[in-house]
Amino acid sequence: MVLVVTPLRLLPQVLAERAPSHLITLLSPAELIETPAGFDPKRHLRLGMHDIAVPEAGFVAPDARMVERVLAFAQDWDEQAPMVVHCWAGISRSTASAFAIACERNPHADELKIALSMRRASPSAFPNRRIVALADDILDRRGRMLEAVEAMGGNGFAVEGVPFDLAARH
Repeated sequence: MVLVVTPLRLLPQVLAERAPSHLITLLSPAELIETPAGFDPKRHLRLGMHDIAVPEAGFVAPDARMVERVLAFAQDWDEQAPMVVHCWAGISRSTASAFAIACERNPHADELKIALSMRRASPSAFPNRRIVALADDILDRRGRMLEAVEAMGGNGFAVEGVPFDLAARH
């Protein structure tokens, strides 16, 4: 089954079309959405963080506890239906989290293979480097996850991504 990455603006459409069993929301604390109508709140992880790579005053930087929560939440996903991961633009926080989940589910897979699979699926993907670095530490990937997303290259300064699928198993 797949992880579906989407921007917030297209979330209602993706939920209707894909009927996911799990949903991860990664938005700034002031923009966090409520659980969508008809969706089980126990299957919706809501994390308030800003899309920053280094801590800045007045902003909530992604931290290890947040990444651990994403990975723990994903462990309850049985892959029978898609899991949707979204942030504001579907470019950075959501792609980093989907990449971390895919790496966690595939402990012996080549991180570069997973990252390049993401690049093929989404020219706009630009995983948040802080989230990736934290996940790399948590999963003991010894820098390979960060190297893999760096090898993806840039994203042409996209403003919003389009929904895409990333295989959960590699």
